[in-house]
Parts: sequence; C-alpha cells; structure tokens
Amino acid sequence: MDPVSSIRNISVGLPIRSGHVLVLEGVDRVTGKAFHRAIGGGIEFGETAEVALRREFTEELGVTLGAVELLDVVENIFEYEGNPGHEIAHVFAVESAEIDAIPLGARLKVLDEGSPIRWVSIREATCPFYPAGVSNILDTLCKERSTEDDRTLDSDRSGSSGLPENDEVSLDRATK
Repeated sequence: MDPVSSIRNISVGLPIRSGHVLVLEGVDRVTGKAFHRAIGGGIEFGETAEVALRREFTEELGVTLGAVELLDVVENIFEYEGNPGHEIAHVFAVESAEIDAIPLGARLKVLDEGSPIRWVSIREATCPFYPAGVSNILDTLCKERSTEDDRTLDSDRSGSSGLPENDEVSLDRATK
C-alpha cells in the first residue's frame, strides 16, 4: 500500500509530572517550525494499542510502564517535511517509576533513532504539541489535577475527606 494514501494507527503516551510532560522535540526541516510530539509509535498488526504503547516506551526510552489509561483517540491530518500524513492516535496517560526518576532538567535521546526528549512545561510551551488534539488533552489534565490538588489542600486544611458527609457510596452500586 502506498504510504501517502494510508492511514497510520499509532499509540502515544503522556507522562506528566509537576506540570511538565515528557515529549520528543522536533523541527520540520522544510518549514523550520519546532514542535513537541507525544512519545510512541505505530501499532503493529495483531497488537492492541496498549501493547504497542508499552513496546514503544521500552524501545524508545528503555522503561517499563505501570498503569496506563486511554484518554482519547484523535485524528491527525498533517504535512511533515513536505509529505502529507494521516494518523489515528490512541492517547494514553502513563505512569512509570523509571520515568518519574528522570530529573525535570534532563535531556534524553530516543534509543532507537536519536531524537531529543525532554520535560516541557505544559503551561509555558511555545511550540505546538502533536498529534493534533494533545494540547486539549493536556489542558484538561492540568485543570483536573489542579482541581484535585485544590481538593486535597482543602481536605488537609479541614481534616475532612472533601466529600459531603451525607454522600454515601455503595460498593454494590460502584461495581455494577
């Protein structure tokens, strides 16, 4: 199949820590525009998006992922270095003790091809994030985490759980 006329299925992960996301840094050599790309790659035939994600993080960073959560599936139609591209991207939140140990100021390289990787402040990024839709996902995650942090602070200050006292959660109801 002609690569220009095919749609590529990819799986990418967003490791987030302290308002930063670990991403690949790139520059389109035709346009000169810099960008940030979520870490990951192609889904191989017979492979689930999650299995592909775990494989890609092992190949590219040499790390093992813990918990992963599918956040969204986005479509990315683009031009890169003068060539058209079309991807369906499965975007995951990822956790990894090995990634958490990487200092925020570290500069890394993708193991299998050498592209630079670093932590980027989500709020202060000056380059776009790809695949398309990742910026919106990151904004949503930051807002959710900020709200969770506010609730935790309120709970710590008041000594309560932050939930109204009369809201009971039934285990039976939660498991159905």
